[in-house]
Amino acid sequence: MLELNLARRAPTVSPLASETGVTVTPLGPEGRLAFRIKPAALAGRSAIDGFDLSGAINSRSTAGESGQQRAALRLGPDEWMLLIAADEVDERCEAMSAALAGVPHSLVDVSHRDVSFAVEGSGADAVINAGCPLDLSSKAFPAGSATRTVLGKAEIVLQRLAADRFTVTTWRSFAPYVQGLLVEAARDTV
Repeated sequence: MLELNLARRAPTVSPLASETGVTVTPLGPEGRLAFRIKPAALAGRSAIDGFDLSGAINSRSTAGESGQQRAALRLGPDEWMLLIAADEVDERCEAMSAALAGVPHSLVDVSHRDVSFAVEGSGADAVINAGCPLDLSSKAFPAGSATRTVLGKAEIVLQRLAADRFTVTTWRSFAPYVQGLLVEAARDTV
């Protein structure tokens, strides 16, 4: 029943393409695990259950084949957001917990909390910069970057997948605001 209720509250605005070709598209469900562990507790391990945890802070590491790809977003010195297929959440939680048995850590399924949008096209960085204070130039925020920041008045997790492809993730309750801000900024980038 919870899944049905959450699905009903998902954003309903259709994808938008601006005249410059920037698109803002709501993305489907994705598994998200908030993972916290002290670097010393990793005991030299750079990966756990197929997640590459060796990246620098504000980076995105991927592993696996395209259909089963996993991503680890390193958001802080002891904080990662782990991205997986929506149907793998329980399996990954069990495997991670088993791999870290006896090691102090936190692993929380936050899949239903967040909503993501793809912002793609030439000028996607300008659309996001309409509400985000970060320097999103390719030099300062290259492909493979990920960070927690703000868009307008909402907290987001921002990923740069390629030169002109970003993913913006926010809490479900902020999704209509974030989507509206992105859509309006895309319309204004003429």
